[in-house]
Amino acid sequence: MQIAFILAAGVALAAPVFDSEPVDDQRLAALHAGADTVNNEMRVNGAVTGNTTSNVVSGANTISSGAFSSASGLPVAIQNSGSNVLIQNATIINIHMQ
Repeated sequence: MQIAFILAAGVALAAPVFDSEPVDDQRLAALHAGADTVNNEMRVNGAVTGNTTSNVVSGANTISSGAFSSASGLPVAIQNSGSNVLIQNATIINIHMQ
Protein backbone atom coordinates (compact mmCIF):
# COMPACT_ATOMS: atom_id res chain seq x y z
CA MET A 1 0.00 0.00 0.00
CA GLN A 2 1.23 3.45 -0.85
CA ILE A 3 0.65 6.64 1.09
CA ALA A 4 -0.62 9.80 -0.55
CA PHE A 5 -0.42 13.21 1.06
CA ILE A 6 -3.59 15.28 0.81
CA LEU A 7 -3.62 18.98 1.57
CA ALA A 8 -6.65 19.84 3.70
CA ALA A 9 -7.09 23.28 5.26
CA GLY A 10 -3.40 23.98 4.74
CA VAL A 11 -2.30 20.78 6.52
CA ALA A 12 -0.77 17.77 4.75
CA LEU A 13 -2.58 14.58 5.76
CA ALA A 14 -1.35 11.07 5.01
CA ALA A 15 -3.95 8.86 3.36
CA PRO A 16 -3.61 5.28 2.12
CA VAL A 17 -3.71 4.62 -1.59
CA PHE A 18 -5.33 1.27 -2.25
CA ASP A 19 -4.14 -0.85 -5.13
CA SER A 20 -7.62 -2.02 -6.19
CA GLU A 21 -10.76 -0.41 -7.53
CA PRO A 22 -13.69 0.39 -5.20
CA VAL A 23 -16.58 -2.06 -5.12
CA ASP A 24 -19.46 -0.78 -7.23
CA ASP A 25 -22.74 0.17 -5.52
CA GLN A 26 -24.74 -2.76 -6.91
CA ARG A 27 -22.27 -5.37 -5.66
CA LEU A 28 -21.88 -3.61 -2.32
CA ALA A 29 -25.67 -3.56 -1.85
CA ALA A 30 -25.72 -7.34 -2.18
CA LEU A 31 -22.88 -7.81 0.33
CA HIS A 32 -23.71 -5.55 3.26
CA ALA A 33 -25.27 -6.98 6.42
CA GLY A 34 -28.31 -9.19 6.35
CA ALA A 35 -26.46 -12.39 5.56
CA ASP A 36 -28.61 -15.47 6.06
CA THR A 37 -25.68 -17.58 7.21
CA VAL A 38 -23.99 -16.78 10.50
CA ASN A 39 -20.78 -18.52 11.49
CA ASN A 40 -20.13 -18.43 15.25
CA GLU A 41 -16.92 -20.42 15.39
CA MET A 42 -14.35 -19.58 18.03
CA ARG A 43 -10.94 -21.14 17.72
CA VAL A 44 -9.57 -21.02 21.23
CA ASN A 45 -7.57 -24.18 21.75
CA GLY A 46 -4.47 -23.18 23.67
CA ALA A 47 -2.68 -25.40 26.13
CA VAL A 48 -0.49 -24.90 29.17
CA THR A 49 2.03 -27.71 29.54
CA GLY A 50 5.44 -28.22 31.04
CA ASN A 51 5.30 -25.20 33.35
CA THR A 52 6.40 -25.21 36.96
CA THR A 53 6.19 -22.71 39.77
CA SER A 54 7.55 -22.60 43.28
CA ASN A 55 6.95 -20.34 46.26
CA VAL A 56 4.00 -18.68 44.54
CA VAL A 57 1.10 -17.28 46.50
CA SER A 58 -2.23 -17.22 44.68
CA GLY A 59 -5.45 -15.85 45.96
CA ALA A 60 -8.91 -14.64 45.18
CA ASN A 61 -9.62 -11.61 43.09
CA THR A 62 -12.85 -9.69 43.18
CA ILE A 63 -14.78 -7.13 41.22
CA SER A 64 -16.39 -4.72 43.64
CA SER A 65 -19.91 -3.42 43.32
CA GLY A 66 -20.13 -0.46 41.00
CA ALA A 67 -17.03 -1.47 39.05
CA PHE A 68 -19.01 -1.27 35.81
CA SER A 69 -21.38 1.51 36.85
CA SER A 70 -20.11 4.02 34.27
CA ALA A 71 -19.23 1.45 31.63
CA SER A 72 -20.65 1.54 28.14
CA GLY A 73 -20.45 -0.91 25.30
CA LEU A 74 -19.64 -4.50 26.20
CA PRO A 75 -17.44 -4.52 29.28
CA VAL A 76 -15.36 -7.65 29.77
CA ALA A 77 -13.55 -8.71 32.93
CA ILE A 78 -10.79 -11.28 32.62
CA GLN A 79 -9.37 -12.43 35.92
CA ASN A 80 -6.55 -14.73 36.87
CA SER A 81 -5.99 -15.95 40.40
CA GLY A 82 -3.60 -18.79 39.71
CA SER A 83 -0.24 -19.65 38.26
CA ASN A 84 0.51 -21.08 34.83
CA VAL A 85 -2.94 -20.16 33.62
CA LEU A 86 -3.89 -19.80 29.99
CA ILE A 87 -6.52 -17.12 29.48
CA GLN A 88 -8.29 -17.17 26.16
CA ASN A 89 -11.00 -14.67 25.48
CA ALA A 90 -13.30 -14.37 22.50
CA THR A 91 -16.54 -12.53 21.95
CA ILE A 92 -19.03 -13.04 19.17
CA ILE A 93 -21.68 -10.41 18.71
CA ASN A 94 -24.55 -10.90 16.28
CA ILE A 95 -26.83 -7.94 15.77
CA HIS A 96 -29.97 -8.43 13.75
CA MET A 97 -31.77 -5.22 12.83
CA GLN A 98 -35.05 -5.03 10.96
